[in-house]
Amino acid sequence: MARPGLRPTPDRVRETLFNWLGQSLDGWQCADVFAGTGALGLEAASRGAQAVVLCEQDRALAAQLQQHVQRLQAPQVRVQPGDGLAWLQQQGAASWDLVFLDPPFDGPLFQPALQAAARAVRANGWIYLEAPVLWDDEVLRALGLQLQRHLKAGAVHAHLLRPIA
Repeated sequence: MARPGLRPTPDRVRETLFNWLGQSLDGWQCADVFAGTGALGLEAASRGAQAVVLCEQDRALAAQLQQHVQRLQAPQVRVQPGDGLAWLQQQGAASWDLVFLDPPFDGPLFQPALQAAARAVRANGWIYLEAPVLWDDEVLRALGLQLQRHLKAGAVHAHLLRPIA
């Protein structure tokens, strides 16, 4: 489904991300906060994640995601229609193993999404961020995060982040 600003994560980036994380996500709790096509969250589910939430504000995309989940018979995946950032801000502290953040590149959501994710992810958890620029170590440190891995593919900077111990 074509939507303005919808940028599915490139296959090469997705493959690299899951190589970084390890092939098995058995038992993990994962949140795909700006799900779009749902590729990241559905990939996590296919790799054994125990629970995956796909947040999507666009009603048509959310409905399409729900159809995908039903067709794939993936009961561990739940589609959460509505504002993904508001949903993430309401999550309990240290409640997620992995949070995917791929907000619209032209919007102001990066800082508040990273703040909310830093609070919501477990101490040994991960945050994956797609952004149009490389996030500076100093800015990340102020959010309580550290960069573990980075990849640039075209206009996309892929960041794998962890909470600072």
